[in-house]
Amino acid sequence: MSHVEEFLTAEEESDIVNAIVEAEKNTSGEIRVHIEASSKIDHFSRAQQVFHFLKMDNTKEGNGVLLYVAVDNRKFVIYGGEGIDRVVPKGFWDTTKDVIASHFTKGNFKQGIIEGILMAGKELQAHFPWQQNDTNELNDAISKG
Repeated sequence: MSHVEEFLTAEEESDIVNAIVEAEKNTSGEIRVHIEASSKIDHFSRAQQVFHFLKMDNTKEGNGVLLYVAVDNRKFVIYGGEGIDRVVPKGFWDTTKDVIASHFTKGNFKQGIIEGILMAGKELQAHFPWQQNDTNELNDAISKG
C-alpha cells in the first residue's frame, strides 16, 4: 500500500468529505483536498498546478480553496483562488496554515485537514454566501495523485 493510501483511513476520509459538505453548505465556495506522495517542484507551485488540474480556477466567483498535501515530503499548502484571496483578512492563510500545522505536528492529520476546511468554509460563507441558484460546481471527494 502506498503512503498516500496509508495517510488516512477510509473512515477518516469520509469524515473529511463530510466536513467539506458541511463547510460548503452555506457558501457558493468550493473546497477540495488533494493528497499525493511527493512533489518534484516546490509545493506552492505544485498546489497551483493541482488547483488548475482540478478545474478549481473555473469556479464562477474564483472562490475555490485547495488543501494540498505531499505525504512523503511532509509538506502541505492551503491555496485560495483569486476571488477568495482578494477578500480574506490579512494573515488568514497563515493563521489557517498554523492551525493545520499544529495538528499535523502531533500526527493528527484528519483533524488538521478538517480544521482547515472549516476555517476556509467560514471565510467563504462570510464573503460568498449561498444563493438560491447555487450549485456544487466541484466534486467533494478527496483526490489523490
